[in-house]
Amino acid sequence: MLKKIYTFLIVSAAVVLCLLPNIKSTASATPPDRTAAQIYSRYCVGCHGRDGSSQTPKGKFSHARDMTDAKWQDDVTDERIYNSITNGRNVRGNMPGFKDKINQQETESLVTMVRGFRK
Repeated sequence: MLKKIYTFLIVSAAVVLCLLPNIKSTASATPPDRTAAQIYSRYCVGCHGRDGSSQTPKGKFSHARDMTDAKWQDDVTDERIYNSITNGRNVRGNMPGFKDKINQQETESLVTMVRGFRK
């Protein structure tokens, strides 16, 4: 009986050790970062439009910021843009925050993209 228990424990340990590398690699794998264009297309284009001018029906209704406006671009800091993306804004309209959907590096790339909308 004792021999059967030892055999079972050795076989079980061997199975666990064989599966362990697969479990570790799956658990620690992180999805690749998305490009700013991919993120913008998914979360921003509905209100701000492809060109950042916010001339979409949803953008007009929610008073979305025209990110092509040179005066706004001059007045706003990168930090404020970053915070608006992360936490949202309730000024003029209601922009949701995306801190649970976009990581720090992706948010920084969006700030750079927003700066590129300047006309």
